Amino acid sequence: MKQSPRIGALAKRLRRGQIPFDRIVISVLLILLVIIPFILKEPFYMHIFIMIFLFGYLGTAWGLVGQSGQLSFGHAAFVGLGAYTSTIMFLNLGVSPWLGMLVGAITATIAGAVIGYPTLRLRGPYFALATLAFCAILQIYVRNTQYLGPFNLGSAWGLSVSPFPGAEGPAFFLFGSKTPFYFIALAMLVGIVSLSYLLNRTRIGYYWRAMRSDPDAAESLGINVGRYRFMTFLMSCALSAIGGSFYAQYFSFIDPTGVLDLSLSIQIVLVGVVGGWQTVFGPMIGSFVITSIGQLLRAQLGGAYAGLHLVVYGIILMLFILYIPRGLNAPVMRGLSWLETKYWRPSRNANNEKVGRQ
Repeated sequence: MKQSPRIGALAKRLRRGQIPFDRIVISVLLILLVIIPFILKEPFYMHIFIMIFLFGYLGTAWGLVGQSGQLSFGHAAFVGLGAYTSTIMFLNLGVSPWLGMLVGAITATIAGAVIGYPTLRLRGPYFALATLAFCAILQIYVRNTQYLGPFNLGSAWGLSVSPFPGAEGPAFFLFGSKTPFYFIALAMLVGIVSLSYLLNRTRIGYYWRAMRSDPDAAESLGINVGRYRFMTFLMSCALSAIGGSFYAQYFSFIDPTGVLDLSLSIQIVLVGVVGGWQTVFGPMIGSFVITSIGQLLRAQLGGAYAGLHLVVYGIILMLFILYIPRGLNAPVMRGLSWLETKYWRPSRNANNEKVGRQ
C-alpha cells in the first residue's frame, strides 16, 4: 500500500522531533479523552469525567479574574444566574436551553457589571468581599422567593428541569445517555482553555501579567488597569453562566443550595488554587485531581459514613496547599519539559552538550 506524501512528511517530522512536544502531548490526551466513552461505559465513571470537565471549565473561567490580578469568592452567583435563567426560560417560555445559555450569559454579565464597576477600581479585598456578599444575598433571595413576576423560582425546594410535550432531542439539550453530555462538557473545557491560551498570547495577556505583577507600574505605562480588569471580569461572568446552564441540564434539577451556595464557590476556587490559579492549564489540572478525588470519596464514604468523605477531602486539600502552594501546574510543566529534553530531542541536547564542552 502506497504511503500518502503528507503522512510520510508527518512521520519524518516526528522522527526528527520537529513537531513541538506540547502539541504531541495535547493531541494524545485529546485522543484518549475522545476514546474513553467507548471504553468506560459505566455511568458512574462517565459522571466523574463530566464533573472533571465541568469544574475544569468553571475553574478556568474563574481563573481569568485571577490572571488579571483579582480574586473572586462568589462565582457561584454567576453559575446560578446562568442555571436559573436557562431553566426558567425552558420551563415557562419553551425556549431551548442552547438559547437560554446565551441569555443567561447576558444576565450574568449585567450582574457582573453592577458589582464590578464600583469595586474593581478599589484596592484591597473589597472586590472579593463584594462578590462573596452578592452570592450570599442572591442565595437568600432565591431561597425565600417563590415567584419573580410570572416566573416560578421554586424558592428553597428548587426547580425540576422536566421536559414539556414536544421538547425532545438535542435541540432541547435532552439526551438518552451521558455520552452526549460527556462530549459537550469536553468541548466546553477545550474551548475555554484554548481561549485562555490565546488571550495570554495577545496584548491583553501581556496586560494581565503586568497588572498582577505591579498595578502601579502598569498604570504608569499607560495600561488602564480598572478597565481591563472590568472587561476580564465580565468575560468570566458570562462564561461561568454558560457552565451553570450546562449544570442545570445535566442534573435536571437546580436549587439555591446546589448552584448558589458558597460551597460551590469554594470548590471552584480550590480547583484553581490546587492547579495553579494564575495559569492557563492549572484549573484543568486541578480539576482532574481534586474533582476525581472528591467524587470517588463521596461514592466510597458517603453511605454508611456520611460526611466522612468531606473530612478526608479536606485533609487531602490541606496537604496539597502545604506542600505544593504554587499549584500542580508548575511540577507538571517541569515534568513535561524533562520528558521533552530526555526523550523527544535527545540528539539535539547531545550536540549542545558537545558544543558546551568545546
